[in-house]
Amino acid sequence: MPAAVRRRIEERAEAVGFPALKRAAAEISAAYREGRPVHAGSPAHTAAYLVTRMPATYAAAYAALREVRERVGAVKSVLDIGAGTGGASLAARAWFPDAALTLIERDPKRVEAAREWLPEAAVAIEDLNRIGVLPPHDLVLAAYSLGEMGRFPAARLWLAARVALVAIEPGTPRGFALIRGLRQELLGAGARMIAPCPAETPCPMAEPDWCHFAARVERSSLHRRIKEAELGYEDEKFSYIAVGREPVALPAWRIIRHPQHRPGLIAIETCTAAGLRSERVSRRDGERFRAARKAAWGDGGIS
Repeated sequence: MPAAVRRRIEERAEAVGFPALKRAAAEISAAYREGRPVHAGSPAHTAAYLVTRMPATYAAAYAALREVRERVGAVKSVLDIGAGTGGASLAARAWFPDAALTLIERDPKRVEAAREWLPEAAVAIEDLNRIGVLPPHDLVLAAYSLGEMGRFPAARLWLAARVALVAIEPGTPRGFALIRGLRQELLGAGARMIAPCPAETPCPMAEPDWCHFAARVERSSLHRRIKEAELGYEDEKFSYIAVGREPVALPAWRIIRHPQHRPGLIAIETCTAAGLRSERVSRRDGERFRAARKAAWGDGGIS
């Protein structure tokens, strides 16, 4: 995230005090693992959310929105549904610096935080389930908020999206189930795939497996202390879907697992228009092998 935002988060956390911050972080972590709503609650909960969850939201949204920017180009306006403290909106600002931002969030404490680093954004403190029609914007973004929108949010979200729609959920079986259901409804309504799927065919992923990706999150020293962690980073696992009004060029396949490197051989698990497929690229493949060495989980295949 931007350095100025990171500094302000640290200041908020210091004002709360470490013991209260750690307790609140544990409660937030438990709610997240159990699939329960993560409410801001006290100032300690807000600060703990900013330290532990906002960077993860930013990282996942940044990765998903990169695909939109590459395939669709610039947009003029972004609507962030269930915007929280503005992590996804900050990622949208990174990829679409000239776009007008509108945030909808029901928690006043989170809105107060978001306004600190997004003062130019229009903000509405609203319960999503009480809004009949969402205001149309070029890009509609729902990051970790589908669970707040009732059972069938697809029609409402798609009606508001003039150019594209992006939805992100935790990279868990439950999170992927929400994304897969949304995918099916959106494609049925005429949406065109942007990412991550390489085709608009039925999803080939079979239970108990699920489709998800990972975004690297750099931990601050405070974040490491709260989690009693040694590593300076963690990987945020997330599932997502990005669709648009117009067709775009899709990759032939998407890498859906970390490539496995062995001496002279790289094994890559992919999703293709024809279904799931395992690729084996050997040193004898020359240029493809060199490309495969650089390939990462989530990439749109290799040339």
